Amino acid sequence: MVIIAALRAFRTIFHRAALRLLGKTLLITLMLFAMAALGLWSAVHAVRVYFGWGGGGLAEAAATALGAVALGWLLFRTAAMAVMGFFADDIVVTVERESYPTAAATARPVGFARSLRFALMSVARTIGWNLLALPAYIVLLATGVGTVGLFLLLNAYLLGRDLADMVEPRHPDLPPIPSVSRWLMGLVSALLFLIPLVNLLAPIWSAAMAVHMLHGVRRKAA
Repeated sequence: MVIIAALRAFRTIFHRAALRLLGKTLLITLMLFAMAALGLWSAVHAVRVYFGWGGGGLAEAAATALGAVALGWLLFRTAAMAVMGFFADDIVVTVERESYPTAAATARPVGFARSLRFALMSVARTIGWNLLALPAYIVLLATGVGTVGLFLLLNAYLLGRDLADMVEPRHPDLPPIPSVSRWLMGLVSALLFLIPLVNLLAPIWSAAMAVHMLHGVRRKAA
């Protein structure tokens, strides 16, 4: 069922509304990372000046670039999903109107306040749980694949919860997505975020997949 939902969601990526939302999400995410990179450069410069280290601008640029790449790899998913949370209704409404018009007519608007709360909670959960798992990530580096495996397991749970939170409040009368299906949905989303270039599409693709999962659950329950 998860694979079917993911395949159905793929078509949504090329919808005009989805492309607009994708551009908006990527633009804001990149702006956030640009601000983070500027802050990182300022911190590197301040540390170099404080300790009197040499190297000048070139060393600062290299350190900033390495730090920005690391931040991008670690936090792109977090930032993109948080930004996506602000505009999730756009893509959810588009998918529902095209594929589930009856459900779309009775959907409950989420509203800005809840979208903001969702985004902040998503960021807090993701950073908090991954920081707690950091010692295990480091220990499992010795296994070669253990760190990636744990990362996928944990973030599949976190993403599954985020995606369910995007769609379920719009339809409180529907049965929620079962926990196993949530985790599988999150796993597919986590894998999308690991693939270069595809990860740029992952927020939109994942949100559309969640819509199909929710309404697929209703049909199955019926």
